[in-house]
Amino acid sequence: MTDEEIRKEHEIIERSKKDANAFSELYEKYFDRIFNFIHRQTDDEDLTGDLCSQTFIIVMNSLPKYEFRGVPFSAWLYKIASNEVRKHYRKNKTKQVFSIEELKIRELVDQNDEEWDEELIQRMLTFMSDLPTDMLQVLELRFFEDKDFKEIAFILDISESGAKMRTYRALDKLRKNFDLKIRYNE
Repeated sequence: MTDEEIRKEHEIIERSKKDANAFSELYEKYFDRIFNFIHRQTDDEDLTGDLCSQTFIIVMNSLPKYEFRGVPFSAWLYKIASNEVRKHYRKNKTKQVFSIEELKIRELVDQNDEEWDEELIQRMLTFMSDLPTDMLQVLELRFFEDKDFKEIAFILDISESGAKMRTYRALDKLRKNFDLKIRYNE
């Protein structure tokens, strides 16, 4: 985000702290992103709707206490959404699901010069669905949600070096299994 975007968003946040109607601007700006983020972790539209609603209720109720902490407001939203998803899976004692969209896989491997056939894409989807949750989380946030390492660390409640290490390990597994040339950008 540019400084101007951060300033404008901060103004909206400050208005929203005093006027619940102003919160609709934040809701409209982030709803689709948070919904899709949760949906990839549940693969269930009804559950996603419930968790997304719960996320925005928490955000609205907690907004008066929100303070800028060096990461965009969206990182705070993603952190709350991520916590709601984890609480759901912990409460129901079920394994977390990650639904990886083929389009997102194509975007991830788009950095390679080679042509990708359907069989290879399907093998990669299967391979990624077997990766540990912590690796999938960082790949999703880094490549599908365009978050930097500081934001990833904030969202997942880990250190920035931990976010980098998880990303590096996940990419290393992909590189070794698929001969990818995915860049590990700082």
